[in-house]
Amino acid sequence: MADSISLNHHLDRAAKHYSSLFRLPSYKRIVQLLALLCMASSFLSTFSFTPPSLWLTYGLLLGFAFFSITLLTNYFLAMFVSKEDPIYDLRRTAALSMFCWAFWLLFIVMGCAVAFFTAFSHWAVRFSLLGFSAVLIFRIIVLYSTSSMNFQRFLLASIFQPFLCLMPFVFLWWLNNANITFALGFSVIALVIALASSFSFIFLLNFIGKRSLGEQSIPIFRAFLMNWVADLNAPFESFLERLSEQYNVEVSIIRFDSSKSNVFIVVPSVHPGPFKNVGSSLLPFMLKKALEQKFGGVACVPLGLLGHELDAASQSQVQKIIAGTLESADFTAKEVKATPFIKASNGLATVCCQVFGKTALISFSLAPKTTEDFPQELGDAVRKEAVKLGFESCVTINAHNSINGIVDMQTALDALKNAAVNCLKEGVSARVTSFKVGAATVLPKEFSVEDGMGSGGITVLAVETGSQKAAYVIVDGNNMVSGLREKILDALKLLGFVDGEVFTTDTHAVNAVIFNERGYHPVGEVINHEKLIGYIVEAAKGALKSMEPAKFGYRSILISGVKVIGRKPLEKLCMLTDNVIQAAKRIIFPLFGAAFLGLMLISLYV
Repeated sequence: MADSISLNHHLDRAAKHYSSLFRLPSYKRIVQLLALLCMASSFLSTFSFTPPSLWLTYGLLLGFAFFSITLLTNYFLAMFVSKEDPIYDLRRTAALSMFCWAFWLLFIVMGCAVAFFTAFSHWAVRFSLLGFSAVLIFRIIVLYSTSSMNFQRFLLASIFQPFLCLMPFVFLWWLNNANITFALGFSVIALVIALASSFSFIFLLNFIGKRSLGEQSIPIFRAFLMNWVADLNAPFESFLERLSEQYNVEVSIIRFDSSKSNVFIVVPSVHPGPFKNVGSSLLPFMLKKALEQKFGGVACVPLGLLGHELDAASQSQVQKIIAGTLESADFTAKEVKATPFIKASNGLATVCCQVFGKTALISFSLAPKTTEDFPQELGDAVRKEAVKLGFESCVTINAHNSINGIVDMQTALDALKNAAVNCLKEGVSARVTSFKVGAATVLPKEFSVEDGMGSGGITVLAVETGSQKAAYVIVDGNNMVSGLREKILDALKLLGFVDGEVFTTDTHAVNAVIFNERGYHPVGEVINHEKLIGYIVEAAKGALKSMEPAKFGYRSILISGVKVIGRKPLEKLCMLTDNVIQAAKRIIFPLFGAAFLGLMLISLYV
């Protein structure tokens, strides 16, 4: 579990880096800032060349020219050049122009200052041309790294606007007898140096990914952005497929059959990650929906004992799992006896168990301490103990129902195993009776993935054995805030439930959709607790209403050849962001420092 926390940390850091790229102001605000930058650039540029009596007039005219050219070229680029690019809509195209003008303005300020102190206005020309060079480099790197345009469109988008915006500068310099031939010749040389230095920078960054993953860094980055911005999962999944390894996925299928409906609990040995709609992030909802469409009734897909190393590489791999599950879920339930719901706790770990026939359904939690991903080794150890005690099968579930700091891993695992053994021993000797089952799902429309609620909503499974009613509450989310589980269980007791457990599916459909430190909201962090509990109570009432005598069936299947990402490739992929950023910091100053030194020497001596 320590490894799981470490991997989650790497995923969160990667998400944080990428999310910072999209904290842009509104288009209206961008246009206002563009107007301000254009006017500031124009007035500073005319300051070195025009007498005070004409400064205001020239400044306004030049600023209007800059602003008009920028707006019109933004529309042209967004509507015609990058119209099929999922990243560069008008707002982001305008934002790129805004950052370019900010860069250019820095050089204009420096040129104006040097010209003022030296009384030599041509310094303003030289620094403006250096600013033009900086803008070219910036646009080439940004557009190559983030756009999916072909090379011709990319090149046009990179150089078209800077060259057009250079023309008002050239006209101003021509009016003041500057060497226009030099300025135009320098702009061509600047383009050559900008292309050479930018692609050298890109090549070096690509080498980082090639060395660690066998894939270039920039295309991976671009594919990630296409998912983040436009929800396109295929480009990023193509990389995951190439990095993946084949794995035989075990799927535990539990079904309860009654006279009116079916209820399914399905636990696949695939982790629902890594984020958004990539890989198996949507698996809990997709599998629930597929089962309910084929068989009717209610289905739920809680989390097994595993981590991100078993994220499916793509949605096509998820479809393999769904197809195999649907094919194998059509069997007859026969067991008619079950034990009461049993709970064992030792102060740190809480383990719940209920035995149906010779199958133990067992769940693990550290609530109110953090309950994150548990290693497969814990499930293997508990299943071995179950076999020793005479059980034919044992289905292990991670309740994943509390997030509250970090716990000592080995201590937690020892506590979980001990509690599980005690729970199983109690289950062996517990009295068995016939049982009733009911289930219901509620889909709260007011809660979204941004709030931490997946499309699967809230499912409650009610099981009655003798005089005891127990509730299994499954929320389609990624963990929940500490203390909420206890509130939910208290509310269910008012409905007559003696005990129960609360689960989240760990869906990563809620991950990487918001811009906070974690990249997602656990259930209850922003969702109002009273409203959430109200929906859970509604689902529980529906489950009680549908309750009737049922039979239990269990089947475990293996789906071979499923591509999963694997821990090491996923960890390297997440760490790639940090590695590239660190490499860029080391490269950027010597590489572009040399480029600007060369440009400065050219401006001085050519």
